[in-house]
Amino acid sequence: MEAIEAVQSSVDMMWMMIGAILVFFMHAGFSMVETGFTRSKNTVNILMKNLLTLSIGALLYFIVGFAIMFGPSAFGLIGTEGFALLGREDIGFFVFQVVFAATCATIISGAVAERMKLSSYLLLVVAMAGVIYPIVGHWVWGGGWLSKLGFIDFAGSSVVHLTGAVGALIAAWLIGPRIGKYRDHLVNVIPGHSIPLGALGVLILWVGWFGFNGASTLAADATLVPIVIANTLLSGSAAVISTAFYTKLRYKQMDASLSLNGALSGLVGITAGCANVSLVGAILIGLVAGVLMTESIRFFDVKAKIDDPVGAISVHGIGGIWGTLAVGLFDTTNGALYGGGLGILAIQLVGIAAIITWTSLTVGGSLLVIRAFSPLRVCKEAETVGLDSFEHGTQAYEMHDVFKGTTPRTEDFAQRLTQLGKSVEAR
Repeated sequence: MEAIEAVQSSVDMMWMMIGAILVFFMHAGFSMVETGFTRSKNTVNILMKNLLTLSIGALLYFIVGFAIMFGPSAFGLIGTEGFALLGREDIGFFVFQVVFAATCATIISGAVAERMKLSSYLLLVVAMAGVIYPIVGHWVWGGGWLSKLGFIDFAGSSVVHLTGAVGALIAAWLIGPRIGKYRDHLVNVIPGHSIPLGALGVLILWVGWFGFNGASTLAADATLVPIVIANTLLSGSAAVISTAFYTKLRYKQMDASLSLNGALSGLVGITAGCANVSLVGAILIGLVAGVLMTESIRFFDVKAKIDDPVGAISVHGIGGIWGTLAVGLFDTTNGALYGGGLGILAIQLVGIAAIITWTSLTVGGSLLVIRAFSPLRVCKEAETVGLDSFEHGTQAYEMHDVFKGTTPRTEDFAQRLTQLGKSVEAR
């Protein structure tokens, strides 16, 4: 019997570590989505933000975040022990949770892309990964007051995605839009430089989401894991379909960038209830998520004039709110559509309101403190030329003439490559 339990424990741990690796790999997806949906002159800056967010987040979560989130609770508000994992032996659980913390923080990166000063952004990451996100996590997953109230968020529609999106909204609002985005009462489109990179990022994120949701079971449960992964797949797929056809109806063409974001909105939407809803429920959640995301992006872009280059606020914020509320409707045990009344829905609303309020106040306060010591935004010249040159002294894409050290005309460079090939053949 002990041998069977040991094997089961090993399998459970292995599954959780596979999930952690998949969630870690999602940062490659975030990097590609953000770079693809923005201009090439800011690519290096975005890559550095994502890389540093992951690294700073991991260290801060180790030092303080994990203890705040999962330590013994003080009044259901905050954890109080286990800093730097002292006295903790659940290292595997820490590894799985630390990649979630970094994911929450990096959501902000895309919304403030192309104009936020790197040092100011990193200070905000310190606040997010060290305190703001862990406290929300404690309320829901660490035995805090929301969990005792009966709030349901299986894998993070609100804890991870809504928290990150509210932070993104406050930051984008305080920093202001990119130069040229709004001019003469017009909303100008600033297209990204590579839809293929964006598509690659979305597909990487989708793969990672199977670990994000699937390993949140914290065990290799042969019954639950397949349901969670199937719901994740179906919701993301349904959201792509609804977004593609809704944009065709709304704008007379299927919009590629919105359809890519549609996949992410469906994945965010199912994250809260992936273990609680049926397969049909997952499809319905995804269908609604795609339409909500599309209209939300239009609202923030045109009506609210909040410049969000990658649509992070709509994907993670509106998708997170919808997914959290959807549990109250589609939960197969006590959901409103299954005869359970409005009890769960009311509790979910309380949780959403609490998370939005906490995150708005703390992120807003953090940014005001940061602004007192350092500008939040780069100078006009830096934004015009590109953050890659001003913040990092390099460019993401360069084509140098290897023969003269200059940048040649395209046809001259092609001719020299042909001549080089002929000389190699002659040898």
